[in-house]
Amino acid sequence: MRQVDSNLTINSLVQVVDNMVDLHDPTAAGHQAGVALLARAIAQEMGGNKDLAESVYLAGRVHDIGKIMIPSEILSSPYKLTHIQQMVVMQHPQLSYDMLKSADLPGNVIDAVYQHHERLDGSGYPRGLSSAQIPMESRILAVADVVQAMITSRSYHQPMGVTSVLEELDAHRGTLYDSSVVDIYKRLVSIKNS
Repeated sequence: MRQVDSNLTINSLVQVVDNMVDLHDPTAAGHQAGVALLARAIAQEMGGNKDLAESVYLAGRVHDIGKIMIPSEILSSPYKLTHIQQMVVMQHPQLSYDMLKSADLPGNVIDAVYQHHERLDGSGYPRGLSSAQIPMESRILAVADVVQAMITSRSYHQPMGVTSVLEELDAHRGTLYDSSVVDIYKRLVSIKNS
């Protein structure tokens, strides 16, 4: 009988989840993988905490699994969403959490998925957490998620350039997004562009 490698199994299942989300919403194909890679790079730049880097990478790979429960015509709509449609989309962190909470994943991974739309000033969702209530994994994932969404083409917007992304992050640094995470992302961009 063949021995099962648990890391290989987790990676294979994560790829299946990624594929399901991409197939359900082709307009955002590759988003989870991009978020995961950026989140890991930010965490590594924060001081090389391997556990943090791997936690945010895994969370990034599955953070939008709940979107498979959202009608694809809403997700891929080229028009501004109605208030009701926005409320439906805003359910995806809760749906993701509900799908993952019984999985054999570290709690910080599941919490990061659940809280990736929380904002420092309490304006985020699903729970309206603020400041110290939001763990670092969620803060990293929030920045990686918003950056990845801005730099890629979607049905409702064209990709933004690096300058516009940095302006957006700076405008909300310390209010929506963790200042240290924004600063690290900016450092990564400057290293890449030098």
